[in-house]
Amino acid sequence: MKTPKEIFDLMYNNDPFSKLLGMELLEINEGFCKLQMKVSNDMLNGFGIAHGGITYSLADSALAFASNSRGIQSVSIETSINHLSKVVEGDTLTAITEEKNLTGRTALYLINIINQHQQSVALFKGIVFRTGKEW
Repeated sequence: MKTPKEIFDLMYNNDPFSKLLGMELLEINEGFCKLQMKVSNDMLNGFGIAHGGITYSLADSALAFASNSRGIQSVSIETSINHLSKVVEGDTLTAITEEKNLTGRTALYLINIINQHQQSVALFKGIVFRTGKEW
């Protein structure tokens, strides 16, 4: 069976969107992923703050990497996000996953998105379907 890092590398190497946003892996273990990215000017909306899709995309990628890290191919079936604080150009965002429930066919993850001041800016919940197919 492949290691969490080997699975991450396979996924990330075929993930142009995560690369486009500049996501970087900080840590990966079974059921856990910590990703980071810096907010650039082209990620801002008409209010001059980060588009909500930026934190959502970071969390969604962290969900994908964490849920697949156990060696079973998994895909999201339900996700939601709460935006807690504005994100501005130059912020460094970190997504930290927490695996809350794991069964044979589904898993639940909570992802806290924090900025460089350790302030939570968004909370994301994701449920994945575990296909049964090994990496």
